[in-house]
Amino acid sequence: MAASRATGVNRYGGISLEQYQSARRFGVSVVVLTLVFRLFEAGLPQGAARLLRWLPISPNKQTEAGREARHFSFPFPAESSPPASYVPEPSRPSFTGEQAESLAVTNTSSRQPDIAALLTAPLDWSLAGDKPTVLIVHTHTSESYERGGADYTETAAYRTLDEEYNMLRIGDLVAQLLEAEGIGVIHDREFHDYPSYNSAYTHARKAIQAQLLKNPQIQLVLDLHRDAMEDGGRQVSTHAALGGRDCAQLMTVLGVGRSGLPNDRWEEDLSLALKLQVLLQEQCPGIARPISLRPQRFNQDLAPYSLLIEVGTAGDTREKALLAATQLAAALIQLKDGTSADLP
Repeated sequence: MAASRATGVNRYGGISLEQYQSARRFGVSVVVLTLVFRLFEAGLPQGAARLLRWLPISPNKQTEAGREARHFSFPFPAESSPPASYVPEPSRPSFTGEQAESLAVTNTSSRQPDIAALLTAPLDWSLAGDKPTVLIVHTHTSESYERGGADYTETAAYRTLDEEYNMLRIGDLVAQLLEAEGIGVIHDREFHDYPSYNSAYTHARKAIQAQLLKNPQIQLVLDLHRDAMEDGGRQVSTHAALGGRDCAQLMTVLGVGRSGLPNDRWEEDLSLALKLQVLLQEQCPGIARPISLRPQRFNQDLAPYSLLIEVGTAGDTREKALLAATQLAAALIQLKDGTSADLP
């Protein structure tokens, strides 16, 4: 030890401690400056959001919308690289009639919408602000996914009151990602389908009306479900490839209404759904199942815009559904300031 101090050579690779510390500070400065450059290159604050979005998120206090505080981890390992397609573009998107040709709509209603006209119709809203503009509900709150080895109690097949494994977990993640981009969210946590499944839509309708009465500035109601499809008595899973991961698919369900249960807003809802469909397909080709246009109403007559979105199926795992939820949030974030003028 005495010889090392006399010669200035030590365990820092033949340099003095002072030289080592100086070099270390220089290296840290280079890293910081590189990150700052990358942020400005990507565009602030979008660049910062792109980097921070992939850190594990652990909210532990109430949001401005008064959402119940909950702790939950991001569905991906912290050391993994995010799919490049997840990051929303900072500019307001625009849509063309040509894009409508690639959109699939399954129509079991009597309506005959002009898909190209609705796709290119302007979306004039702003979801950012001091007050919540998005309401997330779950008419079938207890819906869950393929267990995948998870240990929780079911109330029925693919249904549970465990909030870590039912639709509340999906809604938590979507709300978290939207709020990180300045979109205020109210996440309704009521179980509308338990104990009575058949009265779920009636129960959810009252909850939506109550929230809209207290928060008339809400622009969008998102009713997040999971679908169920059987083949030979077995639940069918859905698949989309995202950054090397297996991702569940998304399906938007729209109710045009019928005699006695009208929905005069169905064209506005379909216009939004079509835009969302284009963005989802750009982010992750294959993630969007055909939009389902149906004669029911699904409580979509209450808010300026309402969407029912099936996040995966009962045959998918929760992890696949969470990955799909990030893509849903990313597409909505792209639309948070509305759309720009139509391209010629």
